[in-house]
Amino acid sequence: MTKLYDNVDHLDTNASATYTVETDVLVVGAGNAGMEAAAATKEAGASTILIEKEKTINLMRVGLASVGSWAQKAAGVTINKQELVESLAAFAQHNVDQRLLETWADNSGATLDWLEEKVLKPHGAHLRAEADAMVTNKAYQAFPTENDPTFDDQSFTSYGDWFLEYQEKHGVDLRFETILVNLIKEAGRVTGALVKDLVKDEYYQIDAKKGVILTTGGYSANVDLLKEWNPLSLKKNVYNDSPRSNGAGITSALNVGAIRDEEPAETIFDRGLVPVGKKAEDMYYQTATYDHWLWIGSYPFLKVNLRGERFANESVPYQFIVNAAAKEPGYLYAMIWDDNYAEALEKVHMLGCFPGYMKDKEAFVADTEQHVKDGLVVKANTLEELAEKLNLPADKLKEAVANNNQAVIDHQDKEFGKEAYRITPIKKKPYYGCVLGGRILCTFDGLRINTKMEVLDENHDPIPGLYAAGNDAGGFFWGSYNDRVPGLAASHAHTLGRLAGQSAAGLKADEPGKDFAQEAHVDAASGASHI
Repeated sequence: MTKLYDNVDHLDTNASATYTVETDVLVVGAGNAGMEAAAATKEAGASTILIEKEKTINLMRVGLASVGSWAQKAAGVTINKQELVESLAAFAQHNVDQRLLETWADNSGATLDWLEEKVLKPHGAHLRAEADAMVTNKAYQAFPTENDPTFDDQSFTSYGDWFLEYQEKHGVDLRFETILVNLIKEAGRVTGALVKDLVKDEYYQIDAKKGVILTTGGYSANVDLLKEWNPLSLKKNVYNDSPRSNGAGITSALNVGAIRDEEPAETIFDRGLVPVGKKAEDMYYQTATYDHWLWIGSYPFLKVNLRGERFANESVPYQFIVNAAAKEPGYLYAMIWDDNYAEALEKVHMLGCFPGYMKDKEAFVADTEQHVKDGLVVKANTLEELAEKLNLPADKLKEAVANNNQAVIDHQDKEFGKEAYRITPIKKKPYYGCVLGGRILCTFDGLRINTKMEVLDENHDPIPGLYAAGNDAGGFFWGSYNDRVPGLAASHAHTLGRLAGQSAAGLKADEPGKDFAQEAHVDAASGASHI
């Protein structure tokens, strides 16, 4: 028998609806996927209600991946779509539905073009294509997929308020502080949902004639679900940066017969500052404001385990160093650097979700110094003093630093193979150090869907009337996030959200069995495409 999940928000699932409202499409969750889904359904002529349990929409992400956006074409950025898709599938050891990867690649450019035309340009902004893929190591294939919202081609700009303005202008019925209680399924079809107005403290029903789209954002804020579906994440991570994401969309779908990915997938940043002496198992701090976030944590400075021993190549993708630390005692690690770090930042070359968002080295210094003031980054004039402040064995730390400095002289990392230009000396006093752990940004293992974003049942057949996108939707990621395709997670949410909206609204419904996603402006069948 299929397990039934309690309502994760502890609401009364048997409550009687005070009244009923009708719409064509109900979208649950106003984040990147939900905002796109609602815009698409409304654009297709369907009446749309978008509910969000919080008082605001979720963060609209900058750094958006695509294949063949207008911005990329203008910048001369070319990407071989088939090479990219196969690289993504290989990165996941093919524990993904490659048809979803193809669908994203075929539609990502058009999605970002729509965003630029409808949301950014009316406010004087545009997308800038990042042509640099930051290829640092032949072991990690990289692609120049990133598009950044900007006014001046130098800095990033947010666009959430503009997207909200677009929804209001075009008649999307956006209801804040309205929370999903459970889905309603009749005669095998999802027909709507029981919801609760948190302000009025009343339950009501939303009948959705065309369908319900789940875009609530994964389950990283739900410790019980993490224990069940991804227990290692609670050891690797000391912060959760998505406190809205409690799994409500996924569990509500499971309760009406949906299936989900059977293995975890997640994005983890290596920037979580940990008080010296604090144990990883005693921390899972939920924050919407990125508290105690160290930007330079992702830089390839010397990193040692809690025994003072170097344990991995610090130049790997940002999630990988956290994975490596999970094999070390205590799951945490220390980073060591010297007072010359501002100059080293420019030398090692970083982009995108690597701290390319900071405007200059002075901003990095200011960010680091604020953590010196709060005691999470320590300074010392000797390595012995630094080791004492970090609770590390002084002899082991001094050995690791000596080996690091010798590697600079040798112009070669004989221990773990870090690129020579990314080995930075530790010689100039004062010395700096901190203890770091993972920060989970989101979970990706979600509901199984097809290329129409329809949620599947145990027979892998679509559940009529039920769709999912964003981090509620699975089949696209597995294990660790591939940060060598910058902007992929945000673009996955935007693109599949838009497709879910179009599908739920019934676009091309007169063509049974034909997937409208296959007719996007990039030819899915063209293995020779360099768009």
